[in-house]
Amino acid sequence: MTGPLSHLTVIELAGIGPGPFACMLLADLGAKVIRIDRLPTGKPAAGGLEDLMRNDGVVDRGRQSVAVNMKDPRGVEAVLRLVAGADILIEGFRPGVAEKLGLGPAPCHARNPKLVYGRMTGWGQTGPLAQAAGHDINYVALSGALHLMGPADRPPIPPLNLVGDYGGGGMLMVVGVLAAYAQALRSGLGQVVDAAMTDGASLLMAAQYGLAAKGFWHDARGTNFLDGAAHFYGTYECADGRHVSVGAIEPQFYEKLLKICGIDDPQFRRQWDEGEWPALRGKLAAVFATKTRDAWCALLEGSDACFAPVLSMAEAPLHPHNAERGTFVTQDGVTQPAPAPRFDRTPASLPHKAPRVGQHTAAVFEAAGFPSPEIAQLIEAGVVFDAGLHA
Repeated sequence: MTGPLSHLTVIELAGIGPGPFACMLLADLGAKVIRIDRLPTGKPAAGGLEDLMRNDGVVDRGRQSVAVNMKDPRGVEAVLRLVAGADILIEGFRPGVAEKLGLGPAPCHARNPKLVYGRMTGWGQTGPLAQAAGHDINYVALSGALHLMGPADRPPIPPLNLVGDYGGGGMLMVVGVLAAYAQALRSGLGQVVDAAMTDGASLLMAAQYGLAAKGFWHDARGTNFLDGAAHFYGTYECADGRHVSVGAIEPQFYEKLLKICGIDDPQFRRQWDEGEWPALRGKLAAVFATKTRDAWCALLEGSDACFAPVLSMAEAPLHPHNAERGTFVTQDGVTQPAPAPRFDRTPASLPHKAPRVGQHTAAVFEAAGFPSPEIAQLIEAGVVFDAGLHA
C-alpha cells in the first residue's frame, strides 16, 4: 500500500457501520489494517444486517483478514500479541463487551503502552443510554439534527446513514485516533478515544447553533435558508422529471442565476425576505419546469450561479468532472468512490478488494513473529482459521 499512513498498523475488531468505515478511510490512506474476524460457521449466511453490510465489497476494502475464536483464551492471547505491534485499535462493541472478551484497553495497553484505542459507539461509553441499542437515525435524532431535515409539513426525513454512522461516527473516529497517535509520538503513551455518534452528529450542528445564537436560524423544519425553505437554495424538477440543485446564497451568485434564467420579475429582488420565499420558490419551480435537466445544464453548469444537476448513483461516476478527477473507480466490476483526499507527495493507491474471512490469517501471524509450528497448532486446534487452507 502507498499513502501518507503507510507506516501505521491498525487492528480492527470486526463490526458494522462507522467502525469499518473509519478503517476503510485509514486503509485508503495507506495504513495496514488487520481485521479480526470471527471464525466462519460453515452455515449459509443468515441474510441479516451484519451480513448485508459486511459483504458490500467497498467499505471492507483494503484489509487483511485474520479469523480468530475470541472465546478461546488462546485466541485472545494471539490477538494481544498482534496488538503489541500495532499503532491503533478500533472496536465498535457496546461498552464493556471488549472487556469481557479480554481485549479492553487495560490488557491492550499492558502489551502496548503507545496504543491508541478507539471506541466507536452510538451513545458513547458513558451516560444513561450507553447500554441501549440504537442506529444512526436514533443518534441523529438525539443531536437535534434530524428535527431540521425535511419539509415543514412532513415528519423528519432520515439523511441516509451519513450524518450519524459516517460523518458523525467514522470520520470523527479517524480524526480522534490520528490526533491521539500524534500525541503518542510526543508522550510515548496511547489513550482511549471515545467516539460517539451522538457527539459527532451534534458537532456537525455547530453552524446551526451558531446561527441560532445570532437569531438567524429557526428551530423549526423547513423554515431556514439551508433546509429547503429559501427559493435560492434547493432542488427543482425539470421538464423531463429529473432535478437540478441551486445554492445561490451570495448576492452576486443570485444575480447570475436570475440573469441566466432570464428572470426580471422585481419580486425576486427581495431575496432575503422570508415572507416572499414560498411565492418565489413557486415561481422558480415554474421556470425550471420549462426545460429538461440537460438543457439547464447547458445553460448553467460551470457558471457562478451555484448550480449542479442532481445525479443518480449510476450517473455520478460518468459526469465529466468526476471522470476527469477519478472520483470513482471500478474494481472487480464494482463501481465505488476512490480514496480521498488527494496528496501530492504521498498519493494513495486504490486499496485491494475486500478480503475473504481468514484470507490472511497465517501470513499475518507469520509477519508478527509467530513460529510456523505454533501457527499450525492454532489452526489445527480451531483457535484460528486460514481460508487459504480451505479454498
